[in-house]
Amino acid sequence: VRLVAKGYTQRPEVDFEETYSPMTMAKSIQILLAIAAWYDYEIWQMDVKTAFLNGFIEKEIFMDQPEGFTTVGEEQKVCRLQRSIYVLKQASRSWNTRFDEVIRGYDFVKNDHDPCVYKKISGSSVAYLVFYVDDILFIGNDVKMLGDIKAWLSTQFSMKDMGEASYIFGIKIYRDRSRRMLGLTQSSYIEKVLKRFRMEHSKREALPMRHGIKLSNKQFPKTDEELKRMSDIPYASAVGSIQYAVQCTKPMSPTL
Repeated sequence: VRLVAKGYTQRPEVDFEETYSPMTMAKSIQILLAIAAWYDYEIWQMDVKTAFLNGFIEKEIFMDQPEGFTTVGEEQKVCRLQRSIYVLKQASRSWNTRFDEVIRGYDFVKNDHDPCVYKKISGSSVAYLVFYVDDILFIGNDVKMLGDIKAWLSTQFSMKDMGEASYIFGIKIYRDRSRRMLGLTQSSYIEKVLKRFRMEHSKREALPMRHGIKLSNKQFPKTDEELKRMSDIPYASAVGSIQYAVQCTKPMSPTL
């Protein structure tokens, strides 16, 4: 059970200004994992517990006292938030800003092309950090340096050490360090997508539609019944799910 805000009641420019927070690019992950495989770098992972509770609030926000925790005799009073909580419009952005400030205070430098990738160099030691909401990927050539970074982050936030990364951002990593080979697969993700759209028993095809089929605007739904039937077909959601897999694990050769 988690206390959340009624974010839908927030008003732009009154309760919040910006809500956008950057997300790491799939290409960045592919390139860094390719570097790690080639140079036999360590690939570790940590999870930030209740990440969005770490953000600071720039606007003054009040909320009703939570049901079951109302102070007797002071029911008319409200709570003033000191920190961000889940479902606030700006929760994701506040957390991202806080993490950026903290990690740069440890001499990490943000990448110019991907704001969720950081790098730290100390002598011959190098460490890369990939930040994805509440998951953090550590890549580097110095075990002690990576261990120090993890220990330091644990003093800043409540962290869970996931050890060597084997499953990140919905992508499974399989690695053969003796041959310096690393692969990515989303087979379990694709199976879940097929089940969600009730297509787990469908047959494989080389093409997404029949060859020679002709489409025209005459096939558009015209009646209210046809429009209702089409609105119940989750086409956009299905295409978006497929696009995610294409972006993350489509066979390619990243440019290092």
